[in-house]
Amino acid sequence: MKSIVSRLILALGLASGSLCALAQQGMPQTHLPRTSITAGMYLIDAQVASAPVEREIGLMHRKEMPAQEGMLFVFEQPATQCFWMRNTLLPLTAAFVADDGTIVNLADMKPMTENSHCSAKPVRYVLEMNQGWFARRGLKAGMRLSGPPFTKPR
Repeated sequence: MKSIVSRLILALGLASGSLCALAQQGMPQTHLPRTSITAGMYLIDAQVASAPVEREIGLMHRKEMPAQEGMLFVFEQPATQCFWMRNTLLPLTAAFVADDGTIVNLADMKPMTENSHCSAKPVRYVLEMNQGWFARRGLKAGMRLSGPPFTKPR
């Protein structure tokens, strides 16, 4: 049993080390699992960043992102979440999202800046999309997203 645990710890360490190496080399992370989210009649193909190192790297170093794609950051428990744009080349909008999928607030974020953009109240989820994606579709705070992340019992 101890050997299995040791191997698991080593594998996790190597995986997080690989992600850190990618970030240091200026390479985007593109291997994350994906989930489908709907916003009204719109479908979002979201990469899921749930491990601390995945959340830390986020969309850094991405030079482009298709319009229907985004990244969903998943935290262990609701808290005030704050994001910045260090090493992030794309202008993004962050949707701070409650457990039930309700958009709490939106924040437009400029590339390559370190300004903090925070949730208006504790949330577990943050969905980053290309800047203007929500506005062009008339999606605002108080509207609800749906999909597997928002239907799980907590």
